[in-house]
Amino acid sequence: MAGHSHSANIAHRKGRVDKVRGALFGKLSRAIIVAARRGGADPAANITLRVAIEKARKNSMPKDNIERAIKRGAGETEGQDFSEVMYEGYGAGGVAILCDALTDNRNRTAGELRKTFEVHGGNLGGAGCVGWMFERKGMFVIAKADATEERLFEVTLEAGADDVKDLGETFEVTCPADAYLAVVEALTQAGISSQSSELSRIASQTVAVDGDNARRVLKLIDALEENEDVQTVTANYDMPESVLQAALAE
Repeated sequence: MAGHSHSANIAHRKGRVDKVRGALFGKLSRAIIVAARRGGADPAANITLRVAIEKARKNSMPKDNIERAIKRGAGETEGQDFSEVMYEGYGAGGVAILCDALTDNRNRTAGELRKTFEVHGGNLGGAGCVGWMFERKGMFVIAKADATEERLFEVTLEAGADDVKDLGETFEVTCPADAYLAVVEALTQAGISSQSSELSRIASQTVAVDGDNARRVLKLIDALEENEDVQTVTANYDMPESVLQAALAE
């Protein structure tokens, strides 16, 4: 897939997220609140909460913010009640797009996202229209300076990873969602740091886009991620590296 990798998606998202860190903390708090409400306030017994806390820490969210979110989710303090919703649609050139959201008003969020899709040349679809193309997996991006390919295979495959790919300057490790924490622990124990680690949706097929369609897709993703209800945006685009780098530089 020339010009495309799952880590390229992460790099583009990270470039945008760094510009709106205040909004990011709000999204991370929601994820912690919902996880604690569903599975309890003990990260040791609540895998979803552990993942949410780990992501918050990797994004430098203050400890006090994390603790407040856990208390809200556990019912120790009052707050809004959020529900999980996945919105699906298409961007320019037929690119499939998934939005994982936490919202206290489904109608408002759906209306806002529908308008965002339309403004950027896409359309919000019905449930299931593109979700079947994506599989939820753990994903890690590791610099070659931090580990050899042989060492990564040794450490991560034993913990449940299913693939290690050479992406040039980095390695990309993927694993089933239920093996994510085991791989996190294995890398930590081995002293191998990752540039990024997350539970992500990985597409089984991609759509090649270039030129105006590529730029419109990236602008759509940026606009969707700016919505305070949206937690993550995943797309199955395959576009030239030069387009991604240009977007990061803006």
